[in-house]
Amino acid sequence: MATISNLFVDAGSDYSNIITVSGANGQVLDLTGYSVASQMRKSYSSSTSYNFTASVYDAPNGKVRLQLSATVSSSIPAGRWLYDVEITSPSGGKTRVVEGIVTLTPQITQI
Repeated sequence: MATISNLFVDAGSDYSNIITVSGANGQVLDLTGYSVASQMRKSYSSSTSYNFTASVYDAPNGKVRLQLSATVSSSIPAGRWLYDVEITSPSGGKTRVVEGIVTLTPQITQI
């Protein structure tokens, strides 16, 4: 079962978050050879999605980085979004490791 973690993003700003992935035994999962993907959607069945730039940041220590550039975060409508993070093992097995709500707050200052 995926860990629940809610995120808060300021539209128009760069966003970065590091997530540590643990295995079923609670130990940090070595992500050497794994790939990662993450999207947000307004609802589970929404056809519109926005991708986080997701990467394995520190494989031996199970760390994944999620990023949005200021340009991308400013193009996403403000509000609440659903997201998840999936890892793919070297053998091709996929596992959802994190899921939750992204709250995207609108940008006020527009210089």
